[in-house]
Amino acid sequence: MYSKKIKNAITDLKKGKFILIHDDEKRENETDLVIHSKFVKPDSIKKLRKDGGGLIFLMISNDIAKRLELPYLSDIFSYAKDKYPIFKKTNSKDIPYDDRSSFSIYVNHKDTYTGITDIDRSKTMNKFAEMIEETKEKNTKENIEKFGKNFRTPGHIPICIAAEKLLNERKGHTELVVSLLKIADLTPVGSGCEMIGDNGKALPSDKAKKYAEKNNMTYLEGKEIIKAWKKWSK
Repeated sequence: MYSKKIKNAITDLKKGKFILIHDDEKRENETDLVIHSKFVKPDSIKKLRKDGGGLIFLMISNDIAKRLELPYLSDIFSYAKDKYPIFKKTNSKDIPYDDRSSFSIYVNHKDTYTGITDIDRSKTMNKFAEMIEETKEKNTKENIEKFGKNFRTPGHIPICIAAEKLLNERKGHTELVVSLLKIADLTPVGSGCEMIGDNGKALPSDKAKKYAEKNNMTYLEGKEIIKAWKKWSK
């Protein structure tokens, strides 16, 4: 049903391995290192910051965000703009590659110290995935209570929320990762980081492919995930 590369990516994700996902040359034109959040360990964060170099973040499905009543950060700023006029001048509606940002709040697990160390960030990520697997979709009040007991905000792990209609609505890394996790029948909570080259720019896709080959990782183009998603969502 799916291509060999998609099947390999699903197998790798289920084994707790990293995969690489390139969105599109006409979008961000970036490759992200991605892993399922429940498998994140301190060494995973080390790899993300050393081999990735971009922002280390969580990616979640829209239904998970609704389960916890997590807002988009842009909406928070919009509500606050009358009290803090700076938000009127710094909205995210002029992003050159997209219509809006997928960022939500930033969190730390409460059993962390500063929140930024490899140990702290890995705990925040895998504990978040663990909590989501335990939450019930229709018990929002209980879910929020559980979230509040385990996490604090602001923190050092940004959460990105996928569009409600996923790849039918937006084709960012958040949607690509969440869609692939759904295809793989995994809890849609992913961890990732953009790969940055030595010149300070996004790592070119050809170099990302070479990195994948050298490290025995599956490399996927966004269009490959989109094709698989269309088959899965029929």
